[in-house]
Amino acid sequence: MPSREFEHLEAVLGAAEQLLAAREDQMLTADEWDALQHAVAACREPDPTERDETFRVDADGCLVRAVAPRRGKPYEHRCPRDGFEAVADAAEQFGERGETFVLEDLRRATNIPWTQAAVAFAFLKERGIAIPAGGRAHAVAETGAFPDAMTEYHALREKPGE
Repeated sequence: MPSREFEHLEAVLGAAEQLLAAREDQMLTADEWDALQHAVAACREPDPTERDETFRVDADGCLVRAVAPRRGKPYEHRCPRDGFEAVADAAEQFGERGETFVLEDLRRATNIPWTQAAVAFAFLKERGIAIPAGGRAHAVAETGAFPDAMTEYHALREKPGE
């Protein structure tokens, strides 16, 4: 089984186990539902090699991730500037502590919706600010992740279509 597919199945299994444990305790929290929703969404997202992904900043200052899968309908997701700044800051904080992180860590640290965190995280990865650190984990490429992220954001805002 390909590595990415295995990671997706592992994420769904983990979320399902958490949901079952919560149900057993008669508790269902928003975080548990969010985790399940995120795991299911990750399984449905096309492999990066099977899609074209672009970023832009819209008139409202939102970072927009546009995806055109080879099969299926194109879609867009947005992250407001303050959400992007929060994710960039959280990534820098992880880096300052010498820690790796995954999307769930960034979402938890920023308390923004999953989709917004995913847009910001994808942009950080695309621009080389967040780099693979084994498995699903990422690390910041170097100190100064926040200023680097904001530089990339403003460069994109000033030069649309790049």
